[in-house]
Amino acid sequence: MSDSGSGGVRLDEPAVIGRRVLRLRTELGLTQRQLAEPAYTPAYVSTLESGKVRPSEAALRHLAERLGVTSEELATGRPARLAAELRLRLTDARRALATGAPEDAAPLFRALYAEAVEHALPGEQATALLGLGDCLLESGELDDAHECFASVERLLADEPLPRRVPAIRGRANAHRLTGELRYACYLLETALDQLNASGLQDPDALLLLHTASIAPYMDMGAHERAAHAAELAIALAPRVDDPALLAGMHRGVARTLIAQGRIAEADASLAKAQDLYRQLHIRTELAHCHWMRGYVHAQDGDLARAENELRTAYDMLTAKRAALFAEQVEVELADVLRRRGKAQEAEALLRPLLAVGTEAAGTTETPEARSLRAGRGTVHVGAAHRLLGLIAEECGDTAAAEEHYRAALPLLERAGVAGDLAGLCCLLGDLLRRTGRTEAALDAYRTGLAHRATPGTTTLGPAPETNAAPHAAM
Repeated sequence: MSDSGSGGVRLDEPAVIGRRVLRLRTELGLTQRQLAEPAYTPAYVSTLESGKVRPSEAALRHLAERLGVTSEELATGRPARLAAELRLRLTDARRALATGAPEDAAPLFRALYAEAVEHALPGEQATALLGLGDCLLESGELDDAHECFASVERLLADEPLPRRVPAIRGRANAHRLTGELRYACYLLETALDQLNASGLQDPDALLLLHTASIAPYMDMGAHERAAHAAELAIALAPRVDDPALLAGMHRGVARTLIAQGRIAEADASLAKAQDLYRQLHIRTELAHCHWMRGYVHAQDGDLARAENELRTAYDMLTAKRAALFAEQVEVELADVLRRRGKAQEAEALLRPLLAVGTEAAGTTETPEARSLRAGRGTVHVGAAHRLLGLIAEECGDTAAAEEHYRAALPLLERAGVAGDLAGLCCLLGDLLRRTGRTEAALDAYRTGLAHRATPGTTTLGPAPETNAAPHAAM
């Protein structure tokens, strides 16, 4: 097992270093005496080359100078500046993901990970896997993304918690997108509690965790918890310099403002996020801002502007080949189109997204067909079924409407989206009542009321500590 020198460099075993010294000395045609003098003896070089002694830092510097290499290369076998160059290429790969398609950036991260493994650079391995996980999230490969983030956490298990926070956030996002909202909240809250308990008041890590918790809280209907997370994030912002973190904070805060009916403030917050993402050339997050602004306009009743923003988001995500997010935008665009009286266009968007939709349309799904299934955007799968149910009701097809509402119920129940569940139960109850099934309608209403009554019971663990942002006003 290798040791660390006083400079933090991971040193190879003495036998490995000895063989390296012997090989380099032989290649240069030096005798042991020529390599040793004047500071050391030939006997010392012989003992070192046989692996019986670990060279001191001073000895490494002396030998490396004589052998024409750096002391780090002599001690670890890594070429000079390898780690720095690898980090630069990781930055380039991250830029490729920001501006291009995830399926193009993923091979870059995989190659860099393999290179980091070859040269035993765990920090660079973690960075490469983090980037690969983000690629997989965008393309909708959620199980593989989850494993990447979990691998990062294992690699950095001995590092301080703030180093693992981006991976924890990534794993929570993967759970959220598969509809496991409670567990996503649990992961984020646990990390926050550990940071607070340990005294590791890292503002970047805290801001990332508080911002990440807003989306699952909002999805579950826990608006008060989301608003509290937003307040803590805003308080931390003056202590954070990373523009990407600040942009994410503005985007997350906008969701809570929408829920509070503060539409103008939400739009202003999204505009700040958009400006930062434009400066950083992060196109996926910029598309998310257009997506959210579409939602803002829809909530405000301006459906024409909502449609325009959602189409912009969809075009940007399609150009980036961010498949999962593009499909989710289509669901929200279909909702706006239905509300604008374009039911046929809305249905045409929704049916290819669902396996049940392709079967009902009498078509055969190809491997290339888009499909939002349970476990891959669960909340939006349920929303798509709900919309198809509404369209069917408007067309007078109550049987098809009921089928879609019932298909949506277990998806939304599994995800625990209280507000959406309550609304869906009301739709189903109204349909059942109109078709003369009063008892069944009452059951549906009771189910909806039960979910609506407990929107705050969101997690497996305790609520985050309220003192997560001390000295935030500084």
